[in-house]
Amino acid sequence: MIVITLQRNKCIGCNYCVELASLQFQMSKKDGKSVLLNSIDKKGFHTLRSADESIFDPVDAAVKACPVKIISIRRT
Repeated sequence: MIVITLQRNKCIGCNYCVELASLQFQMSKKDGKSVLLNSIDKKGFHTLRSADESIFDPVDAAVKACPVKIISIRRT
């Protein structure tokens, strides 16, 4: 199981996550911040749980590229 977390309120809208993992992230047209697709929001932490191992590498690249370090990924 892959668990991805995004602290959306701290997003600066750099778009790196979308460029590297466009199947999991998109930019909001409303406020220009990243959206973790199909995630659940709990007090500003948007979390996605997935059994799809193929998403790990692109999201891990997005984690490493994020200049404000607001994305995390882990295997459970």
